[in-house]
Amino acid sequence: MSTVLQQKTILVVDDVPENIGVLDRTLHGSYKVKAAVNGRRALEIALSAAPPDLILLDVMMPEMNGYEVCRRLKADERSRDIPVIFVTAMSESEDERKGLELGAVDYIIKPYSPAIVLARINTHLTLRDTLNNLENMVDLRTTQLRKTKDATILALASLAETRDMDTGNHIRRTQQYVKILAKQLQKHPRYHSELTDETVELYYKTAPLHDLGKVGIVDDVLLKPGRLTAEEFEVMKGHAALGRESLQEAAGVMGEDDVFFDIAGDIAATHHEKWDGSGYPNGLIGEAIPLAGRLMAVADVYDALISTRIYKTAMSHAQAKEVIVDGRDNHFCPDVVDAFAEVEEQFREIAAKYV
Repeated sequence: MSTVLQQKTILVVDDVPENIGVLDRTLHGSYKVKAAVNGRRALEIALSAAPPDLILLDVMMPEMNGYEVCRRLKADERSRDIPVIFVTAMSESEDERKGLELGAVDYIIKPYSPAIVLARINTHLTLRDTLNNLENMVDLRTTQLRKTKDATILALASLAETRDMDTGNHIRRTQQYVKILAKQLQKHPRYHSELTDETVELYYKTAPLHDLGKVGIVDDVLLKPGRLTAEEFEVMKGHAALGRESLQEAAGVMGEDDVFFDIAGDIAATHHEKWDGSGYPNGLIGEAIPLAGRLMAVADVYDALISTRIYKTAMSHAQAKEVIVDGRDNHFCPDVVDAFAEVEEQFREIAAKYV
């Protein structure tokens, strides 16, 4: 046997000490053996800080039979992945079916050959190790793909930013603002179920894509050193729809079946919508505006207010706060403004960090 297998622990569960002795002698030298003479003790060992790698479980035991022990093992996340092999004199096919349905991986009928017991144990331990290795490989690959996606998002957002150099660290600041607002709003009973930790993280990761559509705006408008005319502003408004269209195309190419591109599209398309319906591009009113867009609206406007542009000076935090609060119930969602008021100091700190 290999060193790895010699280190494996087998729990033998049987109310007859002689049966435990037989299996102990069979396994001696290949595995470390633990024993339990009843179901209660078996569960204690299985749920301990040092659980066994595999369990050999008798069926016919007083108080708690093997089927009930197996059911409890598989119902507890701490022990449900431990392979269970029933070792019993019960040979009816119905008994075997019941054991396998409860989650056992195998069924050995007494009297048994020691060689068969060792072979079955080796098979299932090897299978478990293989599955664990595959899961680790999948986890590693998933982590790599997530990092690749995050890097791609940042690259796309940075590309949009390079076409509008006045924005500086705008995407980094607004990304942080959105996350802080979402975490604060998460405490609100109305949003607690909608703003799961996973959703908040998606908002954080997709926020940098809010101005992706600016890549499609002509330089004469996007880079104009001054205020836009009414006609030019209409062209600039198109970046919201362009952003969503680009993200929808990306979703189609990648075949994504999750909500990532949906949220990214919502942020790109609706962060200029206003609570009272006077925003663009679709004049959405109130809760018709996706929550991601409502959060981004406050983050985006606050950052624009505290930033210097060629046509304006930067406002102080206090001045920007006043504008945001005054926009409650007309420009901005009231709940988001209330959340902003609770975390305004964190906004100030982020603005100072990413200058």
